[in-house]
Amino acid sequence: MDSDAQALAVHKKLVVFYGYPDWRNPLPALDELVSTILSQNTNDTNRDRAFGALITQFPTWEEVRDADSQQVIDAIRPAGLANQKGPRIQNILKEITKQRGSLDLSFLADMPTDDARQWLLQFKGVGPKTAAIVLQFSLGKAAFPVDTHIYRVTGRLGIRPEKMNAEQTHDYLAAMLPEETYYPAHLNLIRLGREICQARNPKCQQCPLNDICDHYADLQGANTADQ
Repeated sequence: MDSDAQALAVHKKLVVFYGYPDWRNPLPALDELVSTILSQNTNDTNRDRAFGALITQFPTWEEVRDADSQQVIDAIRPAGLANQKGPRIQNILKEITKQRGSLDLSFLADMPTDDARQWLLQFKGVGPKTAAIVLQFSLGKAAFPVDTHIYRVTGRLGIRPEKMNAEQTHDYLAAMLPEETYYPAHLNLIRLGREICQARNPKCQQCPLNDICDHYADLQGANTADQ
């Protein structure tokens, strides 16, 4: 099975196994951008705690932009790396205001996807994953975000080249899958990575993909050789 066919088979099997995923209601693009920056190097619970604390203390993004930096850092501390993320968020808000005159990213919806991606990537702290999340989940544009779970799972499956880095994997998977599969494939792969294909002690016997997984085939081959 070639990689494109394998990737599509993975998507179809996961839809059968998990169903079509229903994520939370999409956030406005700027909210999603800040939330995703907060999510870097932490879990969803800590991200949500930090985001909730931030918008409770500062009800508008203009207030976040203009606040004392230490107050922002203190508000988002649950997300970790607050000393880095706080100034980063404020700097992005200031730069958006400078370029656009207001804190409104709705204009991105009218831009071609690649142009909108490049516009987001101009900001320090916004990488391919963060941009893709905003594009996919807030703006309804075709983008395939790759997080640590997706990177690990696609490597074990053998869908992507073993030495391909995470940034390269975004475009690689996006080119491999039909655009209409991006949303469910992204969410179902993350769920698989969290629940079954975990970093340590993956539950291969329970995995709905073990019949098309390179890692599992290698394990089976090793077990046969030991017998």
